[in-house]
Amino acid sequence: MRAPARSLRPVADHFAVSEVARRLAADHHDFAEFFRAPSGSLSLTIARWPAGSVDEQQPHNEDEVYCVWAGRAVLIIGDDRMAVEPGSVAFVAAGVEHRFSEITDDLETLVFWSPARHTNAPG
Repeated sequence: MRAPARSLRPVADHFAVSEVARRLAADHHDFAEFFRAPSGSLSLTIARWPAGSVDEQQPHNEDEVYCVWAGRAVLIIGDDRMAVEPGSVAFVAAGVEHRFSEITDDLETLVFWSPARHTNAPG
């Protein structure tokens, strides 16, 4: 059996997510993309919603994984509702309605996008 092909361009990155989060606005929803894989297969954003804010996001054309690392809220995915808090991880498939609600503590999430964010956006 052949060994899997290796990238000819080795890339290694590391990030201090807390540093990225510190640059986000505290008084309204804000987010920042801080990594995009050279292949376009993955991107990472950090997103913040202040307590009491309203999440008005629309479905995306890429799969997402939310990893909550601060705050508390309810995540609504389709007809499902789930409480999220630090350590919660949720998958949202491309095109599925979803939003955070009942944001009781400032919510901060690390978001993994696959493929990279806006890769599948209508052109």
